[in-house]
Amino acid sequence: MAEINHLIIHGGPIVTIDKSTIENGAVVVRDGRITEVVNDLAAIADRPGERYDLAGRTLVPGFIDAHNHLSVAALHPVFGDATDVRTEADLVALVQTHAAEQPEAEYLRLHSWDDTKCDFALDRHLLDRIDNLADHPIVVAHSSLHQCVANSAALDRIGVAMRTPDPPGGEISRDTQGAPTGLLQETAWSEAHRRSLIAYADPDRWEMLIAQRARALIRTGITSVHDAACAPDAEARYMAMADSGDLPISVVAMPHSAALLRNDLLERLDGPVTGDGDAKVRVGAVKLFADGGIAIALDVTMNGNPIRHGHLMDDLQACARRAVDRGYRIAVHAVGNRGVDHALDTFADLARAHPGRDHRFRLEHAGVTGPDQWRRTADLDAIGVVQPGFVEHFGISSSGVTFDDHHWLAFAGLAAAGVRLAGSSDDPCAPVAPLWCIDKGVFRTTSTGLTLEANQSVAFESWLRAYTLDAAYAGGQEDERGSITGGKVADFVEIANLDECTTRSVAATWIGGQRVFVA
Repeated sequence: MAEINHLIIHGGPIVTIDKSTIENGAVVVRDGRITEVVNDLAAIADRPGERYDLAGRTLVPGFIDAHNHLSVAALHPVFGDATDVRTEADLVALVQTHAAEQPEAEYLRLHSWDDTKCDFALDRHLLDRIDNLADHPIVVAHSSLHQCVANSAALDRIGVAMRTPDPPGGEISRDTQGAPTGLLQETAWSEAHRRSLIAYADPDRWEMLIAQRARALIRTGITSVHDAACAPDAEARYMAMADSGDLPISVVAMPHSAALLRNDLLERLDGPVTGDGDAKVRVGAVKLFADGGIAIALDVTMNGNPIRHGHLMDDLQACARRAVDRGYRIAVHAVGNRGVDHALDTFADLARAHPGRDHRFRLEHAGVTGPDQWRRTADLDAIGVVQPGFVEHFGISSSGVTFDDHHWLAFAGLAAAGVRLAGSSDDPCAPVAPLWCIDKGVFRTTSTGLTLEANQSVAFESWLRAYTLDAAYAGGQEDERGSITGGKVADFVEIANLDECTTRSVAATWIGGQRVFVA
């Protein structure tokens, strides 16, 4: 489609985000940018140009998913899909089918295995018994991307044996004799992730799949993502696609090791730093880890009883210091309250080492926090990059678990303390659609009818800002997107029935002044 050179959008409420909603105005677009926002359409009645009538639909800025794993999610169509695996027979049949479909793959990789939905225990022995595949490395990745089960051939390839020690921040599950069961948690599965992903990541196919996944995101209103653990090869794919014009959405690539969950980037620190790039692809904050995603670091009490659990990443401060000394910003995964404190301690250390710098610290997830963490996060001007859609999973998995002084997904507590919230999904580890996720953040109820700490609800209007201007701020994009403001990129979402929470939906998505999706 040829780019529209001069367009006047009108006929519905315009939520600018940075100012009040305009009821009877217009947005003027030229060459993919917003040139003017007009409060009264009558003032430009004689203005030449093509006109587009919203027909009562509400125009908002394009949604920004501030924590997404686009480069990994893109490969899911060529991995085996274990989402619906419930029985051992399901698993065996899936592996056999996938092996037939991917005869050239050096590793066989399945995605989205969920042990809580299976009626069997998955281990290497089960995988080893699959006909004709005992010598073929098999990696079954968990839906969280924080653990996997590998067969014996895969364990041999990555060097996991009887006497292999647990890596820092990870655990190799063992049987009563000390032999690995195949379950690798946190950093213990990092190398299995790296090798099994590379086996599928032919550059041309990967780019095609990234574009395909990006177009699916566009249908939910997403026009930009922050790829929150972007390996060097994925960064290269984004850059190549931007150069060729084949990248459908904008990307903030957050540098991370190809071995997922590890903090030491080594040679990547010699590359482009945070802020380098342009409105299509920009380098974001380096992604680091304070604790695990399955083994989250907790130090809480429940009915007066202490609970201490999980892994802390002991190399966080040293790796963060190296990155910041090189000119990068940092984003730190922290789920448990002890993990959050570890991240905040690191932020405080860096603020002292580099006073006066715009650090724009990103606290990713903040799954279990209390008033002390809320205040410290605000005092450090850190951004809470949170996932309202997590209410679904956390609400079900933590049903009945209430801590004495800490809270699950404390969006209201953080916001009330003055913490800026950036909205995101963690796709493919959780559902991605912003309007669906926002409803979870507002109503705090799961699909099964459970309620997760209703007093931690945040209003729809605040989530709308979190998914636009504040997400842009988290990614250093606030000068180019996130609000309907003159000079910014003309990325928009048309929302039908904005005031009706049960029926509101994405009616159309605009990128660069063009409607690229119509419902």
